[in-house]
Formats: sequence, C-alpha cells, structure tokens
Amino acid sequence: MTPRSSETPYVDSLAWILVQDRALLSVRTKGKDKFYLPGGKREPGESDVAALCREIREELGVELDPMSFSFFAALRERADGYADGREVRMTCFTAEHRGELAPAREIAEHRWLTTADAGSCPPAGRKVLAMLGEAGLIG
Repeated sequence: MTPRSSETPYVDSLAWILVQDRALLSVRTKGKDKFYLPGGKREPGESDVAALCREIREELGVELDPMSFSFFAALRERADGYADGREVRMTCFTAEHRGELAPAREIAEHRWLTTADAGSCPPAGRKVLAMLGEAGLIG
C-alpha cells in the first residue's frame, strides 16, 4: 500500500495477463473465495518486470521471459477486502512463460475464466475480463 498525503491510501500492484483457449488465467488464494489476476507487489527497488517475474515464479512456478513483456493496461478499481474505499492501482502486462503452471505458496488453485465467470472476481478482474471479452479474445 502506498499512501498519498491528500488521498485515501491505495494498493499498488502488478498483474500478469495470460489468455489461452479463449480464457484468462486467474488464481485463488488460500482462504479466499474470489479469483484474482496473478501477480503482486514490488519489493523496494524492484522494477515492474523483476517484481512480476518474481511473483509469478513464487505463485505459479513458471518463468516469465523479461524480453517478452508487453503493457496491457493500467487499472484503477475499488480494492477488494477494504472497507475504507481504497483503490487498487494495477499495472497489467502480458508475457511469454516457460514451465508448467503449478500453484504454490499462498495460491490454492488456478483456473481459466471467461466473461461468464466475472461474478467470481473482484472489480479489477471483472474489468480485465470485460476488456478481453470486448476484444473478442475470450468467451
């Protein structure tokens, strides 16, 4: 969370956008019901690419190719799980990967979602599903 002096604090995060077979990769954290975009927060001094590579390796056991990163979208949506109305400010990237997806650490499972699954996602996930659906990339 990065506070601003005159604003409500916000959650600053990064997300990996992976579409396969007309569905979006999403993950569910242990103890949660909703599915989130895979990714997380930067550590001090970490670039977006380094942070997202680390987070995806830790969460899903695959290696992202740093040279294949492509900006997808910057989102500002209501953050899930905060009663104070704070936002999540999420920078999303696509990137190629190697390895087999295998949930690890705090990730209970991964699932491939379509626009029909929007109700199982927080606002940022719903926004990405809608964007991909409107572009005809997912069902």
